Parts: sequence; structure tokens; C-alpha cells
Amino acid sequence: MKPVFKIALFFLICFFSIGCDRVTKDLAKEHLANTETKSFLNDTVRLMYVENTGAALSLGSELSKTASFWLLSILPLAFLILLVFYSINNAAKLKLSQIIFFAMIFSGGIGNIIDRILYDRHVPDFMNLGINNFRTGIFNFADVFVSIGVLGLMISLFLKKETDRRMN
Repeated sequence: MKPVFKIALFFLICFFSIGCDRVTKDLAKEHLANTETKSFLNDTVRLMYVENTGAALSLGSELSKTASFWLLSILPLAFLILLVFYSINNAAKLKLSQIIFFAMIFSGGIGNIIDRILYDRHVPDFMNLGINNFRTGIFNFADVFVSIGVLGLMISLFLKKETDRRMN
């Protein structure tokens, strides 16, 4: 597959993923803020609105504004910019799946950084999954994109190592 196609796909995925994240966060603010938790599928899915000033599972929410800005906004932003440049510069070598997973990681990361910078560290989270007391943390679509991207990369690396091992 031509590198230009992979690069275009990277940015197309980013555009739609960031758009999805923005729209769902705005809908959550509009329809879930200051309301009771909504439950679906026999309480497997819960929709509730919270604002997280930390990272995953509110880690770092107790940091000062300055430390939070540098550790949860600027440092990840620098990493994400490097990820874009790496993806573009290596598009010819990267598999299509890797390009897709890198785009998802970038999209999710940027989606949450946008909120941290524009809304004084407050990132809307609104989804929770589980059965009885075995539940996830509360998350948003940006978190889903990052998680899928990281898991996808890990699985593809594992499969590559298994394939290489079998060929040797």
C-alpha cells in the first residue's frame, strides 16, 4: 500500500475520532450533567457525567495546576507530536494496522488534551461498564481510542514475534 494512502488514512481516522470524542463529550455535558445516572442493559452500561482533572482513574488529580499542565498536557502533547512525525516518516515501513492504531492513540490523546487545556484540566467522562460491583472506571471515547490503539499495537507485536519465532 502506498505511503500517501496510509498518511491520508491516518489523518482521516484522526479527524473522525476527534470529532466523535468532541460530539459525545458535548452531548454528555448537555444531557448527563446534573442528572441521575442512567442505566442500560440490566445495569451493564451506566451513563453519568463527571469531570476528571487527572489522568486515567483520576491519577494525578491532586497535582498542582502547574504540575498537571506539564505532566498531563505538555509532556503527552510532545509525545503525540512525535508519534505523528514517526507515523508520517515511517508510513512506507509501517503496516496498515500500525498506522490505524497510532492514529487511534493520537486521536484519543489529543481529545483529552484539548479538554485539559481549554477547560482548566476538566475532562468529561461519562461511560461506565460492568456487572454488579465489578466495574470499569468512568471513561470517554478518547480513552476508548487510546486503549484500542495500545492493545492493538501490543497484540500485533505479539503476533509478529510469534510469526518470527515459527519461521526460525
